[in-house]
Amino acid sequence: MNEKRTTISLEGLDLLQFLGRHDANLRHLEERFDGTLVVRGDRLILQGEARQVEAMEKSMRRVLEWVQQGRRVDPESLDRILDGEASWEDELVAKGLRLNGGRRLTVHPRTLGQARYLEAVAEHDVVFAVGPAGTGKTYLAVVVALRALLDHEVERIFLVRPAVEAGEQLGFLPGDLQEKVDPYLRPLYDALSECLGTSRVAKYLANGTIEVAPLAYMRGRTLNRAFVILDEAQNTTLGQMKMFLTRIGEGTRAIVTGDVTQIDLAEPTSSGLVQVRAILQGVNGVSFVDLGERDVVRHPLVRRIVAAFEDRRNGREDHSGDSGPKAES
Repeated sequence: MNEKRTTISLEGLDLLQFLGRHDANLRHLEERFDGTLVVRGDRLILQGEARQVEAMEKSMRRVLEWVQQGRRVDPESLDRILDGEASWEDELVAKGLRLNGGRRLTVHPRTLGQARYLEAVAEHDVVFAVGPAGTGKTYLAVVVALRALLDHEVERIFLVRPAVEAGEQLGFLPGDLQEKVDPYLRPLYDALSECLGTSRVAKYLANGTIEVAPLAYMRGRTLNRAFVILDEAQNTTLGQMKMFLTRIGEGTRAIVTGDVTQIDLAEPTSSGLVQVRAILQGVNGVSFVDLGERDVVRHPLVRRIVAAFEDRRNGREDHSGDSGPKAES
């Protein structure tokens, strides 16, 4: 037998991301190949029949390129790479976003759903991104808005949220108006700070280039040459949704994000995000993007939590043997 041994350097690579928790990714790769894979320090050693090793090396270099670009690696994404679904991979690569005016931040979509989300934003003036927690709905919206601002495509960014309590009674909060609404808007501040840095965000907030406000403050305004993001839109009424959408002026784009499984309104069926699809579906310039369990990019446990709640909602409540997220139909 013609044996061969090849060593690939892993220097500078996030080994935890590559190997997976408890080496789950490495074990999955071992199952996919006939040869052997061994990680020693910052080296990946491939060994086996020459033809097997050559095929393994070609595939592993594709996997390592995927990791180097900061994209999620799990058994599911590994299968997509190894099965040669190039169109899926190429679509993800093509949609990377770079904020040259920010922290030289490059953001790549980490799932097919996120790639379609960015594609919709590039092609439509109004995009609705609907999906569970952890799918990057808000973060990607903020990144796109900041890129438009830094590229001088828009002059201002408006980040808007309805001030609805998530099942808790907060009472009369102390402080002035800004201090009262800040708790509702904190996730938006966090996304801004991660992309631009705290000091630059403070500067933009101070001079009005970026405005973060509760939804009620949009009434009566016309927003021109702006990028507007409505977050947590599942907690709007249909009237509020109409009010928000009709604020859009010349040269303005909008992204509406929300999770219809986490409606905090007294009457969930009154959610504007739920009702607006039937009204605007098919309207030119408007796009709806649905993100699901597979698009969750937080801790892997979040994917399993989302799957469990979704199964419960659909009447499938037995998760005693579920070791991971179910495939979405």
